[in-house]
Amino acid sequence: MRKLLSVVSLFFLFSFQVVFAQVEFRPDRPERYTVVKGDTLWDISSRFLNSPWMWPEIWHVNPQIENPHLIFPGDVIGLVYIDGKPRLTTLERTVKLSPQVRSTPMDSAIPAIPLDAINSFLSNNRIVKPEELEAAPYVLEGRDGRLVTGAGDVVYARGEVGDQDVFGVYRASERYVDPETKEFLGLEARSIGQGKVTSKSGDILTVLLQRSRTNVSQGDRLLEDEDRALSSIFHPSAPEQEIRGQMISVQDGVSQIGQYAVVVINRGEREGLKPGNVLAVYKKGGVVKDPIKNEMVQLPSERAGLLMVFRTYEKLSYGLILRAERPLALLDEVRNP
Repeated sequence: MRKLLSVVSLFFLFSFQVVFAQVEFRPDRPERYTVVKGDTLWDISSRFLNSPWMWPEIWHVNPQIENPHLIFPGDVIGLVYIDGKPRLTTLERTVKLSPQVRSTPMDSAIPAIPLDAINSFLSNNRIVKPEELEAAPYVLEGRDGRLVTGAGDVVYARGEVGDQDVFGVYRASERYVDPETKEFLGLEARSIGQGKVTSKSGDILTVLLQRSRTNVSQGDRLLEDEDRALSSIFHPSAPEQEIRGQMISVQDGVSQIGQYAVVVINRGEREGLKPGNVLAVYKKGGVVKDPIKNEMVQLPSERAGLLMVFRTYEKLSYGLILRAERPLALLDEVRNP
């Protein structure tokens, strides 16, 4: 029994050392770094670590700093040793003072990734169940019988709504199916605009279009806003479970995928993915003919990039390509980094 306990103890000690050993500081890291406007958490983590997704393993919350989990422009980030182990922490915080107010706005904290690369995408897409879209109120026509309308116009729609009067206008887009299992993963609803219900007559709704990204047409659907606004306050991290999936779609339908492209992967909350999880992208190997054995051979995949998950659904996730050593393509694999 004592021998078994010793073996178990050594196993856990070895496991801890291996996990901690994965947190490697860059040899050219700065001892101190002052955060500037435009920085992202990924940028800062990359300055200090060879594996930026290991940030949560080495980040130390300074209790003397207000909102210690957040990082703001002007903060000084530095390397310290706590109980003999290297940690990164906020050494100094510069706040603007006025005669009446001393505050650090939460929304001025630096984001995890460049939000300007995904803001327009987030406002244009969401994943829904087909029955959810089919049950939603739908556009009949515009005033004066027009079938195509835009911002500032009035349209008539049909359907049941509650007390809410502001709705997003959506159009059914891509149906996502797993390329290997053929499982249906979700329906993408693309945002067309936003409208306000100004009056109701039974199930007929009069809707003023407040904004539109393209023409609103007959059959477009009205959906309540998603109660899941994107939080920029998440940390790069490795998934807690083993992930093996594929990139199955890319924004704008480009053939070659590079840095800051938004992609859809066929893994989601069901597999344990969370916003902030970093995945390695592996370029799918080609198929060649073996001239000796006269058979086709699949070459192994090669690591070629990194992406960070920023929005998850049950069976799908959206990710931003942060690094691409070579052009990536649909059906390239995603795995734990």
